[in-house]
Amino acid sequence: MPKALITGITGQDGSYLAELLLSKGYEVHGLIRKASTFNTERIDHIYQDPHDPGARLFLHYGDLSNGEQLTNLIYNVRPEEVYHLGAQSHVKVSFDMPEYTGSVTGLGTTRILEAIRRSGNQARFYQASSSEMFGNTLPPQNEDSLFQPRSPYAIAKLYAYWSARNYREAYDMFAVNGILFNHESPRRGPTFLSRKVTRAVARILAGHQKKLYLGNLDARRDYGYAPEYVEAMWKMMQLDHPDDYVVGTGVAPTMREFVIESFDYAGLDWQKYVEIDPRYFRPTEVDALVADASRARNQIGWEPKITYTQLARIMVDADMESLGLEPIGEGLRILEENFGDWHRWETGVTALLNSEGNGIE
Repeated sequence: MPKALITGITGQDGSYLAELLLSKGYEVHGLIRKASTFNTERIDHIYQDPHDPGARLFLHYGDLSNGEQLTNLIYNVRPEEVYHLGAQSHVKVSFDMPEYTGSVTGLGTTRILEAIRRSGNQARFYQASSSEMFGNTLPPQNEDSLFQPRSPYAIAKLYAYWSARNYREAYDMFAVNGILFNHESPRRGPTFLSRKVTRAVARILAGHQKKLYLGNLDARRDYGYAPEYVEAMWKMMQLDHPDDYVVGTGVAPTMREFVIESFDYAGLDWQKYVEIDPRYFRPTEVDALVADASRARNQIGWEPKITYTQLARIMVDADMESLGLEPIGEGLRILEENFGDWHRWETGVTALLNSEGNGIE
């Protein structure tokens, strides 16, 4: 039975990755932060009592700021694969908390890599890199494009990216960087734009909200469906030799186009509900991120299925269902046709996320 450790297992990607690995027969270990309240809504549906002799999911308290604790965890668990997804992952928040973002998102990666090295465990390592590292480099962006980070988050991710490459070259570690472009789902935190939009559509239909306040609607982002992206992560880790891969759809609507698609799907005129709030503008903006995922397509055989228009419909349907509304149905049909019963947990998970706090991952 292969064994994997996932940092950030309670986030959007971590929960989907845990599901995927469990479906492939893995024993899965997840790193979670100790808090006064539980923050495990995304994985509660797959939780297993560790006293169960058949349990294959185990959670461990830890913190990416504590290198000694990480070394002990990796030494004791001895995973064959480490998926490092944990981070302060909100770009706008990183401007408010730059030092914390650098410590957790940047140095946290070095702590994990050093923990693997010091433990003597020959684990394969996946680093969750980000398209934000490209900044204002002209699109489309691929593995050879120039990095021009435009936020503390992107700077920290770039540090982590080069850390993974350095450990690969210096210590012959199997370390890969997945440079993932925007990937969304009903499990996205409510403060991220895509989910903020689809959640607002559902809440407006339910009579719970009257206005949606947004920032820059002219920026372009390459939107994909998160469960497809965690499959790309796994494929990278099965290669004979490690490398770095851009993952995205190659299509980048403006934020405005995503908003229009989401509201139109529900039969709403977006201009009646959306207002611009300057507080949501970043001090330095990234204009356009568009993936050239040719290497991933050719070397790991990864192709996206879901377009951004389909993604918007999937997310609106899930948010409507979670509020007790009858979904429009097209989004659920798209999921059933492409993923079978993958979405069976989404309504319950989304309902919990709708009832929780700020959703910062």
